[in-house]
Amino acid sequence: MPDSSNFRLFNPDTMYKPAVGYSQVGEVTAGKLVYIAGQVALDPSGNLVGKDDFRAQAEQIFKNIDLAVQAAGGTSHDIIKLNYYCADAVDPALIPQVREIRDKYVNTQTPPTSTFVVVRRLVRPEWHLEVEAIAVVKR
Repeated sequence: MPDSSNFRLFNPDTMYKPAVGYSQVGEVTAGKLVYIAGQVALDPSGNLVGKDDFRAQAEQIFKNIDLAVQAAGGTSHDIIKLNYYCADAVDPALIPQVREIRDKYVNTQTPPTSTFVVVRRLVRPEWHLEVEAIAVVKR
């Protein structure tokens, strides 16, 4: 089971092992924890990216998460936990696009632990998805 020098992502033999997509356990062994607030599809000027375009919003969200981890001295491969909040108005057939976009950023050999929740709506009705992250980066 691959690991970094700061954390280990794994699926214990005593638990269900997902075929792909996420790990059951993330263990911090060194480094500093970085908490990234829920990201929505806003560009650096605060403009919505991808009005009525789920894929464009997901792409902007992961770009924002990547920039946040970099600002803390790490990379997206340092992410150990992702929490997704998806508005229930989103067509469920679009949800696999999130993993496709996420996989451009995270280490797919040991993917982050993840929770995906469908909510009635987000704070602003034009937001389709919000994602928060936790990373462990070198000190």
